[in-house]
Amino acid sequence: MIRLALAACLAFLLPAGVAAQTRQSHCVALADAAPGIVYLHHSAFGAPLGRDRVRLNYVGHATFVLETPEGIVAATDYTGTLGYGDIVPDVVTMNIAHSSHWTSSPDPRIPNVLQGWDVAGEPTLHHLELGDLLVRNVPTDIRGGFEGRRNNGNSIFVFEVAGLCIGHLGHLHHEPSPEQYAALGRLDVVMAPVDGGFTMAQEAMIRVLGELRASVVLPMHWFGESNLRRFLAGMEAKFEIVESGESALEISLRELPERPVVQVLRPHFLAGPLE
Repeated sequence: MIRLALAACLAFLLPAGVAAQTRQSHCVALADAAPGIVYLHHSAFGAPLGRDRVRLNYVGHATFVLETPEGIVAATDYTGTLGYGDIVPDVVTMNIAHSSHWTSSPDPRIPNVLQGWDVAGEPTLHHLELGDLLVRNVPTDIRGGFEGRRNNGNSIFVFEVAGLCIGHLGHLHHEPSPEQYAALGRLDVVMAPVDGGFTMAQEAMIRVLGELRASVVLPMHWFGESNLRRFLAGMEAKFEIVESGESALEISLRELPERPVVQVLRPHFLAGPLE
């Protein structure tokens, strides 16, 4: 049923200007034909990448820094700080739920600042083509406001690069609708908030991750080791739990792991600038 909703949801979600886009989403187009991935560890920020490799650096809380084979740098839920030195991403995404997910004064040198919300509550839609990277989003609601709900206050951002579909759930408060799942398409890697309270209950998040069927889940936003441990306990029946102690993960679209993985990354500020 979810896949049948694809055409209808795309017609609803895409703004008029997106009709003329030059690059279509391969993650939506190939949602039922997911290839696999192989993952490597211990990668240094700024080091050259092979043409089929993507590096994800966990900076902290809900902020990851993604590096593409062409050297494009993207930061999620950007708060203004990524580490030491002069680090200027090519694109940053932000969400409005709390100040730990956005900044009102991003570095003016950042050429692409993508807000995941609209002040009036209307859907904010992005489809940014930047070198070998495509960034798009699917809006979701969050709790808050006089009616207990803020329409379109969060965005799930999807990063498509090197054949991979990488999703960042942001400050997700509600389980996505069939239309939203269809708009997301295939996700190989998912960055998921697992605190169990400020976002959504861990049982609900585990259901969401089961529906998404990603090969790699990267926990974030856990507010303490005990929350993380409860989440891992809820995932271990169907996912392999991997704890390398590293803060970065290098991935490539090659072969599907026999069992999906929860990869625990440890947050660490980046050392810059890129060279």
